[in-house]
Amino acid sequence: MSVPDDPHTDESLMLRYAAGEASAFATLYARHKDGVWRYLLRGCRNEALAAELSQEVWASVIKVRNIYEPRARFATWLYRLAHNRLVDHWRAERPQEELDVAAEVAAPEHHTPAARATQAEQGSRLMQALDALSIEQREAFLLQAEGGLSLEEIASTQGVGRETVKSRLRYALAKLRGELADVWP
Repeated sequence: MSVPDDPHTDESLMLRYAAGEASAFATLYARHKDGVWRYLLRGCRNEALAAELSQEVWASVIKVRNIYEPRARFATWLYRLAHNRLVDHWRAERPQEELDVAAEVAAPEHHTPAARATQAEQGSRLMQALDALSIEQREAFLLQAEGGLSLEEIASTQGVGRETVKSRLRYALAKLRGELADVWP
């Protein structure tokens, strides 16, 4: 966007303010302060918070005055700052419960209530199938599946030979696959 020849446009005022003319900022502030405050008030529904956020928006204007470029109307740029500040506020202040609800609504398919119910049922079936294993087979299976132990580490933990562990794991896996054939290929 080119800078208009009119020295009273918002864009010209902002450029004059960047060049050090404080009265140009005063004019911009007087023109837009109420509109920015109302926008923020409608966004947060709290007068004190809207006033605080408005001051932060104007502080941003002051802070970035030296790098301002009139690529769009000043008002468009200013309200983008206000919008971003409002969004940042809501992100920082959003209660955990709302995040949990939003996460539930936007959850991946495997996190939906129906999927969780299916997972709970499958988990229950797995626990029953594990309970049906001998103590030695269950321990070997869990040491490998949950603990990530190697055959040698399991053998050392159980006080048996490597081949015994392999046998226990083979029988445990065969029994578990038999019990859970419909969910575990």
